[in-house]
Amino acid sequence: MPTYNQSSDSASESLTLEHLPELNHSHLTSSASTNSELIADVQNGTLNAAEMHLLTAETQSAGRGQHGRSWQSPRGNVYLSLYHPVHIPVSGLLSLIIGVELAKMPVIQVLNEQLQTQGLTPIGVKWANDLGFYQSQNQSQNQPQSQSALDSADVHNTELNHQTLPFNKLAGILIEPVSQAGKLVGLVIGVGLNVQSTPKLTAQTSEGMSYQAISLQDIVETLQPKAQAASLPSLRVLYQQMSKALMAAMTRFEHLSIEKPTGHRYYLDSFLKQFDSMDALSELRLRVTQEHNGQTNILTGYACGIDTHGCLQLRQDNGKISALFTGRIDVIQTT
Repeated sequence: MPTYNQSSDSASESLTLEHLPELNHSHLTSSASTNSELIADVQNGTLNAAEMHLLTAETQSAGRGQHGRSWQSPRGNVYLSLYHPVHIPVSGLLSLIIGVELAKMPVIQVLNEQLQTQGLTPIGVKWANDLGFYQSQNQSQNQPQSQSALDSADVHNTELNHQTLPFNKLAGILIEPVSQAGKLVGLVIGVGLNVQSTPKLTAQTSEGMSYQAISLQDIVETLQPKAQAASLPSLRVLYQQMSKALMAAMTRFEHLSIEKPTGHRYYLDSFLKQFDSMDALSELRLRVTQEHNGQTNILTGYACGIDTHGCLQLRQDNGKISALFTGRIDVIQTT
């Protein structure tokens, strides 16, 4: 079983990513939001919109997640934003492609091998923008949790005790378009990965979502025996792994866009197959809450993958399969 050697990051350590010379990389001790700063610098011409740019930070004071939610950003984690020029329309598949490429990073693969060997749920891709996993209450009771995870779980005690399971959120993805003179010139892809620190979620910071934060370090500590568990790579190595993953995702997305008009599906079918093997919602019973024009619509059924547009497919109790573009996901405990 491969393991990593622990390596500590220090202020003096170079954060140059030697294997990615095509990236213009800047690293900040603190950023309000790496996504916001990178978007502003491209839009105002400080950075060349025709080139890729990478911005990393040790912490964020105003980190952002999906739908304007806050992203807690304690030190010890990875906060990374990549600007990538694009000239093609963006679809719902992109965030899922990014999720798959992040899940293929060596650090995730090593941990997943050990989790599966011990009969534990591996890290997967949760539609539509997250990395992490659901685990049964039995597994949760048998495995140690960090105090932060326990504190955040208290927020959802009512749901946990009755019918829903929280999502153990390891990483989030935020994709934002960048325009100049009203024309799309590129995308900024932001990723926050909990490595050494588990953000403390309260009723306010979890903002009604059925999830709890978890870090790579938390996951390592669940592995038994701990002496044989994989240690974590340095943040610098993780910046490299994540940057490569994001670039690979954009290349893969471009291949899909080139393939689509021809009617061929080699790249698409390959991606769908890979996603199915990493789908954190696969065959789980869901309650999906949708808000539209002040109306609330609730659907229940079983997750059955995604369609060719990246929509979540829900097999309802009447057998009908619905393709969902958006909605809040709650996983219902069935055993």
